[in-house]
Amino acid sequence: MTAYDLFLAPFADYGFMRRALVACLCLGLGSGPIGVFLMLRRMSLMGDAMSHAVLPGAAIGYLVAGSLSLTAMGLGGLIAGLSVALLSGAVSRMTVLQEDASFASFYLASLALGVLIVSLRGSNIDLLHVLFGTILAIDAPALYLIGAITSLTLVILAFIYRPLVAECFDPGFLRAVGGRGPVYHVLFLLLVVLNLVASFQALGTLMAVGLMMLPAAVAQLWSRSLAVMMAISAASAAASGYLGLIASYHLELASGPTIIMTAAILYGFSILFAPSGLARRFFPRPHLKG
Repeated sequence: MTAYDLFLAPFADYGFMRRALVACLCLGLGSGPIGVFLMLRRMSLMGDAMSHAVLPGAAIGYLVAGSLSLTAMGLGGLIAGLSVALLSGAVSRMTVLQEDASFASFYLASLALGVLIVSLRGSNIDLLHVLFGTILAIDAPALYLIGAITSLTLVILAFIYRPLVAECFDPGFLRAVGGRGPVYHVLFLLLVVLNLVASFQALGTLMAVGLMMLPAAVAQLWSRSLAVMMAISAASAAASGYLGLIASYHLELASGPTIIMTAAILYGFSILFAPSGLARRFFPRPHLKG
């Protein structure tokens, strides 16, 4: 088998592989930087909770459309995800519960409700598609939607970059200068939900957050510069998508889980060999003398 057969032939021969690859590249560009900010804001597990919160809205969209319509399910998922995010924040501010506890409660209820809704009217195959995604079945309209969400994410991130950085590292300063932190927080939550909706079609609700958090963790192990971390996160997410598709094609594995496992392998490699990983800890460089 030549290098062409191994790395390029699947995409040259099959349109569905090309669409899946473009979707992975777009998801990496959008989800990677969002994952870095989630990690810096200590919201990693909240991102996972919000990915499950998308499920009941997507399930209602599925019932309304009567099929796996990306438009209906995406709109329903967006409404449900934003509702859970805002409700969790409101509960944490009006009660003694911390925000992570309210997120956990809402996400468990959302996950159970979504599975019940799909199981009422759909088959086991429909439920599997909702939970685990169908990246090889992405069509042109789904690709346009993913590309639009990625473009919107990058534009809004560029617009709110400085306030987000200030809120991550010095929220007191942002409040002191009247920086409207809550407004930027809501905008950031909107971007998180939008990217989860984009990932939903490809990876399903159970793994949609995978291309956000694993590449972000990889980036944090390799760099301490925020701009470099965002670039590494986007690049590692895109590489995970490409290598995962290649592996799933040749080994005849499920594409979505293979992509996430590829990202996990990159994360494991980074734990061992990155500058902030175990190799630096157990085999430190000698100090300069003189």
